[in-house]
Parts: sequence; C-alpha cells; structure tokens
Amino acid sequence: MNLSGIYFITDRTYCSLPIYEMVSAVLDAGIRIIQYRDKDRTRREIYGEAARLRELTHAFDAVLIINDHADIAVAVEADGLHLGQDDLPLKEARRIVGKMLIGISTHSIAQATEAEAGGADYIGFGPIFHTTTKDAGAPQGLDNLRMIKQNVSIPVVAIGGISLESAQSVFSAGADAVAVATAICRGEIKENAEKFARIAGEIEKRPG
Repeated sequence: MNLSGIYFITDRTYCSLPIYEMVSAVLDAGIRIIQYRDKDRTRREIYGEAARLRELTHAFDAVLIINDHADIAVAVEADGLHLGQDDLPLKEARRIVGKMLIGISTHSIAQATEAEAGGADYIGFGPIFHTTTKDAGAPQGLDNLRMIKQNVSIPVVAIGGISLESAQSVFSAGADAVAVATAICRGEIKENAEKFARIAGEIEKRPG
C-alpha cells in the first residue's frame, strides 16, 4: 500500500465544512491518504462518519486511516489505524486489527526504533516545525528527520507545522509522506489541497 505523498488529517478547527465534504474536496484535489481524526464527537458519531468516509475513499481508491479507535477501524474495514504514545499499546492493537496498517506517532529516535521493532507499519515523526494543532512538544527540525530516516526502514510521515513553503524541504529531508491538517483546512480547502498535491507530484517524479 502506497504511503507516499500528502497525508491529510481531518481538522474541524479551521474548516466549517462537514467531514464528508472536507474529505471530498481533498480527494478531488488528488490527495490519496486520509486520516480521520476527531477528539470531540461521540464514538457512535465517529463510527458513522468513518463508515461514510470508507465508502468515499473506496470510490477514489484512497487509503483511510482511523485515529485512536482500533474497534472502529475494524468495523468500517479501514486500511489502517494510527496511535499516539498514550494510546492503546501497539501489541494489543495488533491483536484487534490483525494485518491492518498501524502507524505510531513518535517524537524521538528511541520511540521510532521501538515502534519499528514492535511491528509498526509506519511512523509519524514530529513536530517538524512549531504547530498549534496540538501540544506535541518542541519542534524536531529537518536534521532530526534525516536522522530518523537513517535509523528506521519503515515509511516516515513527517508532521507538525508543515506549510506550502516548507513542504518541499521536508520531502527533500527524506520524508516518505507529509502530514497536513491546518495548512489545507484554513482557507480554500480544495485549492490548498491541490497546491500540496502538486508539490508531492513534483517530488515523486524526480529521478532517483
């Protein structure tokens, strides 16, 4: 399964569109990795939205990853589950989701190598830059991203404060994918998503 390019994370903070319309706009723009993340809805509401997003992402041949909720990921037959450092342990999550992709948020080399050793399929690493989306600690910077890439062999999704202006430098530092929420959701969502997709496409076409 392809985990390269732009990895969109749903964000209600800066976008008034319903989740379905938000994701539709991003998919129309060419982005093919969606993480459904919602910290405010009830589990029943999250399940209902996740089920609709599963149908939508299938129509676009896109990857759907559910944040936090292993049971909901299984129930809607998502492609993956994403967990933070304080969520369900990787070993226990694997028992629930089976062969489904599991990604782990990491903030250090120790966490990254532990995630890989534990069977994670990819890691999120960051925050690369300062971010207001959530309190994820001090910015890690591009040098630490390069170091992570030298120490793990699974895909690395860079996250945290990444803008249109900085996305190319993050790809150049070795990120397999770049996670974006605010920079797409703030303003004209489809236009922003198209710009990011263009950057990812240009990177993917480079030789070597």
